[in-house]
Amino acid sequence: MIDVLVVDDDFHVAEINAMYVTQVPGFRVTARAHTAAQALATLERTHVDLVLLDHFLPDETGLTLVRRMRQLGHHADVIMVTAASDVATVQAAMRYGALQYLVKPFTFAALHAKLDGYNTLRHALEDVGGRGRAGQDQVDQIFGALRSTAEPRSTLPKGYSTPTIDVIRRALNQAGHPLSAHEVAERTGISRSTAQRYLKYLERAGRIALTLKYGETGRPEHRYVWAAD
Repeated sequence: MIDVLVVDDDFHVAEINAMYVTQVPGFRVTARAHTAAQALATLERTHVDLVLLDHFLPDETGLTLVRRMRQLGHHADVIMVTAASDVATVQAAMRYGALQYLVKPFTFAALHAKLDGYNTLRHALEDVGGRGRAGQDQVDQIFGALRSTAEPRSTLPKGYSTPTIDVIRRALNQAGHPLSAHEVAERTGISRSTAQRYLKYLERAGRIALTLKYGETGRPEHRYVWAAD
């Protein structure tokens, strides 16, 4: 099992990212942190294999945190998960040793692909770890493990139809803001249970992105936005 620390200054985003991680086989979230100081404290007391790290933290940037992690002897791997998309930040992340870089907003499928690639990398390293030395083929295998490509879209599973998906897509695109399953049902004329079933399928397929809306009490409301055409 791969232990993951989710670091994001936004509590809601951290919850969504953590929820995504728990849906990927072989991964579990051991802790969440909302500042660099909290992240370092967690690394001191908790085993962590992988850090999903936001760049914009209230006390310092994610990149400076990575540098401090290495200086303090923390060897957990890092995947940047951030809205920072400027080339300078991306280049710095590469130089500081981030294994992958995922730009917000992203879908569950996009994060799933990064985590799958990371899992493949760990297996590749384990395969050659006992040998002490790696040949070129093994080195190529290690460096190629993180290269992920989008999976081709397959035919729809039984019980789903393209016309219904198109209706939901139009409703989400025309809204201009995230919608709940209830709102999707109202705008499309389909039942709420059907809307929920399709939205869950489309999220897992990477076609829509999930956000959480917190009220004063009760569980957060799931809201959806179309993320792919």
